[in-house]
Amino acid sequence: MRIAAGLLAAATLTGATACSASDQPAHAKAQATVAASTRPVETFTPLLQQALPNVKGKTFTSAIVAFPPGASALPHRHGQAFVYAYVLEGTVRSKLDDKPVTTYHQGENWVEQPGAHHVLTENASRTKPAKLLVVFVSDTGAKLKVDDPKS
Repeated sequence: MRIAAGLLAAATLTGATACSASDQPAHAKAQATVAASTRPVETFTPLLQQALPNVKGKTFTSAIVAFPPGASALPHRHGQAFVYAYVLEGTVRSKLDDKPVTTYHQGENWVEQPGAHHVLTENASRTKPAKLLVVFVSDTGAKLKVDDPKS
């Protein structure tokens, strides 16, 4: 859903710049302004997914999560997955459940217990990218990330 919204925003901006300002209908100008002010989001690139041979019903998944400058993830959960995150590049702020916000720098890591609520995940820099290696041990077939419902 978020990827589709990003593609729609990119298409709106591309279409808006292809026309002169006087050629654009009023609603196209408003859409371009909204799309341009949208905060960037993370990208999730799977690396490996494999059933654990000695743990029936569990799957190991690794992925790279990249945060462009100023990007953040929506509040979310990882179901009943155990999650390990390692900062490959940059600085990331994270808040789990009711714990305080913690800042992690390149080379630092954290874990998320099954059922944890990831309230905040964001790139701490507005000028440099951040990148995480994330490992999940999840129920086979379960969604790895479920964003909070919008209120």
